[in-house]
Amino acid sequence: MAPANLPSIFNATSGDIEQLLAAQCHIGSKNLQVQMQPYLWKTRADGINVLNIGKTWEKIVLAARIIVAIDNPSDVCVISARPYGQRAVLKFAAHTGAQAIAGRFTPGSFTNYITRSFKEPRLIIVTDPRTDAQAIKEASYVNIPVIALCDTDSPTEFVDVAIPTNNKGRHAIGAVWWMLAREVLRLRGTIYNRETPWDVMVDLYFYRDPEAEAEEKIEEEKLPGVEEEGVAAIESGFPTTGEWEAAPAGFAATTTEWSEAPAAPAATWDATAPPTAEWGAEAPKETSW
Repeated sequence: MAPANLPSIFNATSGDIEQLLAAQCHIGSKNLQVQMQPYLWKTRADGINVLNIGKTWEKIVLAARIIVAIDNPSDVCVISARPYGQRAVLKFAAHTGAQAIAGRFTPGSFTNYITRSFKEPRLIIVTDPRTDAQAIKEASYVNIPVIALCDTDSPTEFVDVAIPTNNKGRHAIGAVWWMLAREVLRLRGTIYNRETPWDVMVDLYFYRDPEAEAEEKIEEEKLPGVEEEGVAAIESGFPTTGEWEAAPAGFAATTTEWSEAPAAPAATWDATAPPTAEWGAEAPKETSW
């Protein structure tokens, strides 16, 4: 499935093709744009359009060569308004030195110099041409080339290089961004040669659900066990449950003495109390002067 117009050094390995297939980068949608027709391999019986993986790899290599041609890495701006691509663009920017806009794109970032987030990039890369339409529109105003990850139903207006892939799946988006970053580092010479594997795993570019991570963290936190309770008791100086049960005989005898102590006679209290009749007697009348 290697494209014929690339040198043999740029051909994809079987591992790269298997990785693209495992991430479902070839699964498109049921709708098909006319501009995406050359990248189509076939249409399944259920109406799903299947993309050509060879074309995907060819465009990844082309996009990497365009990125490497820019002298200053910070002049490349990677954009993703979709949550599935935000982690990927941040990692891509960290590894290649590009600028990342993860989340909402502020209108006027490329055209209004008064805006706090004003940028003048020489190239932008977007995750989805539909959700990042504002960035593509402003890039067309100031003549900035655009590279986009395009599905079969993605609009390709003002897009200069379209990478045909599934831009709706979290694994597909992360795998394409990871391969693009690896290819850029290969061409720059950061990775020694193509036989040397990149030490960054592709899982780092995948989207992670914050709620799922919070649930896993709660499950990992457990209460202290019996052994930990015993150690804590020894360090604090308090006896454990077994020590209370095995108390010395003298301590038990003392407890018995308290329980067998004679009670005070009730008659002593009654003898000192005044008779009941005195309490009921009338008080002496006051003498009037």
